[in-house]
Amino acid sequence: MPTVLVVDDSAVDRKLAGALLERSPNIQVIYAENGSVALEMIQAAPPNAVLTDLVMPTFDGLDLVANIITNHPHIPVILMTGEGNEGVAVKALQAGAASYVPKTSLGDLLVETVEHVLEVAREEQSHMRLMTCMQRYDCSFTLDNDFAMIPPLVNFLHRSVRSVGVCREQTGIRVSVALEEALNNALFHGNLELSSELREEERSVYMAEVESRRTSKPYCDRKIYVDAIVTTEQAKFVIRDEGPGFDPSTLPDPTDPANLEKPSGRGLLLIQTFMDETSYNATGNEVTMIKKPEPTGG
Repeated sequence: MPTVLVVDDSAVDRKLAGALLERSPNIQVIYAENGSVALEMIQAAPPNAVLTDLVMPTFDGLDLVANIITNHPHIPVILMTGEGNEGVAVKALQAGAASYVPKTSLGDLLVETVEHVLEVAREEQSHMRLMTCMQRYDCSFTLDNDFAMIPPLVNFLHRSVRSVGVCREQTGIRVSVALEEALNNALFHGNLELSSELREEERSVYMAEVESRRTSKPYCDRKIYVDAIVTTEQAKFVIRDEGPGFDPSTLPDPTDPANLEKPSGRGLLLIQTFMDETSYNATGNEVTMIKKPEPTGG
């Protein structure tokens, strides 16, 4: 069973996050009251993932992220963000954190986010010894509006990127997160035309609307098109849906710390932070993402 280390100097918040994770039968939770204690625990018995608050005395979440990325790059770090520390959260994501969950949305997003990151990390450690001789991979997919197909496609593309050496382990996880966010946007916001605000309502209501639109015209006839060209020079992903599109210039800047807590910008923030280049077509129903190799020894 994978172990998640929850780090927070607030005993109340620490236990709240841990209690939510313990609802999952697939997660074992351990605790640390600050970053220094967390590093000692990691050194003694590395967990499968770390969930950390950002603002802590002496050794804060940003320091913890930097230390883990440097010394334990196989351990993904997920942030718990709150109002007032948005700027630090953006820096932590840029430094190598795998994902984040606003403290105001822990009940809705925490278990799902942690389980996804754990699954990606397991795939990373289990499969990336394969295909080490690959130099180029060029593939195209056409998907129905079936969200069950997104994780296996992300895992496939993730392994291709890692195989040619574009990304190291931790960065490979971040690329996977960006790909999943882009595919989810294409499916839910593009083809099914569902708003981010609707997802904030009762989950059962949201999922019922998803199922309704998947079987109703015009939504049910729409496809998602994915093109990937992966070489030793770069990985290029193009994802297009058949929805009406949008005007990217109307979106709030997702890298602005003031927008970190807004649900509508979460996916875009992760995509733009984790990819080196991101652009949209004129219609707004196609995104192109490019990831370039990391500097040797960096």
